[in-house]
Amino acid sequence: MKTFDRHGNPVSELAWAADGSLERASVRLPDGSWLSIEPRATTAAPWGLSDRVWRAVQFPESRGWSGEPLTIFEALDWTRIDRIPPLAEPGRLPPGGGTAVLNLIAELAREQGVTRLAYRGPYPTEQLFLALLESFRYEPEHAPDPLTAFMAGDLAWTPAPHERLFGADGLFVQRRGRVEKVVFGGAAYYRPDWQSVARHAPKRVRDVPDGVLCSLWALGRPLEDHLLLSPEGDLRHVLEPVAADGASRPIAPEIRVGVAAAVAAGSAAPLASAIEDVARAVALERGPRATLALAAIVELGVLLGDEFRSRAQARLAALPPEAQAAALDPRGTPPSTDGRHARAIAGAIEALLRDVGA
Repeated sequence: MKTFDRHGNPVSELAWAADGSLERASVRLPDGSWLSIEPRATTAAPWGLSDRVWRAVQFPESRGWSGEPLTIFEALDWTRIDRIPPLAEPGRLPPGGGTAVLNLIAELAREQGVTRLAYRGPYPTEQLFLALLESFRYEPEHAPDPLTAFMAGDLAWTPAPHERLFGADGLFVQRRGRVEKVVFGGAAYYRPDWQSVARHAPKRVRDVPDGVLCSLWALGRPLEDHLLLSPEGDLRHVLEPVAADGASRPIAPEIRVGVAAAVAAGSAAPLASAIEDVARAVALERGPRATLALAAIVELGVLLGDEFRSRAQARLAALPPEAQAAALDPRGTPPSTDGRHARAIAGAIEALLRDVGA
């Protein structure tokens, strides 16, 4: 069974065996490559029976398994989906890979009349939470802190899959009644509002009278407009940003520490230490156009937050199980009220004032 978007571009293909079980599923990614799911591929740890994820540059035409095996997840009964499965190595999936698989799960679950699914896996990370928002709706809808509730296992998920569109010039669009996410030239743009969750992405999707704009965003305003789409997700214009004068300059170490503190303060507590480690390894520079963003350390943290959190989560996922358990144990996590982050942010502001005044 093949599915196509409204432009006639292939989106997915499912092959079912004679006994009704899933034989293979393939989903297309924003970059045009494909992920394939090999059901019941292995009984290896950590879950026993597991499905394997493969990646191929082009659609896998052969009956065998080609491309690169990436990782495994707990096996599903694809004829009656009853849960959201844990994935062994999320960091091995390419950009958009996890969302594509989750959207397939949401589509099939909705077709099967499933109204609520739960995630009971060992990695209830912020990255997974954000990915789930793209294909599901969480319940209870008015949870005061949905991320904390998710990490505690207190959320259920209603399937709400998005429409996937592959446009000209490598454009990829996700829609659920409106354009919610756009990928173009390797950059992903997001809506800021996902149910009651505010997503502070540095590249934002927003409605304007002429359609839908994709912009670089900071300090509550667009810094650059990159794309103009129709409300249906068709590309109207690629907008060229205004070139800035002057050379970039390295960011002072104190500012780097403050940015890491701002990201850590707004992230799940177990990630704080890994985020600080990641920040020390990332080279940061500022150019003349970034001066507005640098006026607030917190805003710069927003600009870099998703990248820092993604790298920190990948670092935690690569640890042995015992080390992961220790890192995720709240008893070993410094409290957010211990003043470390506030002191680091204050130091960064002082360094920023010196830097800007230099």
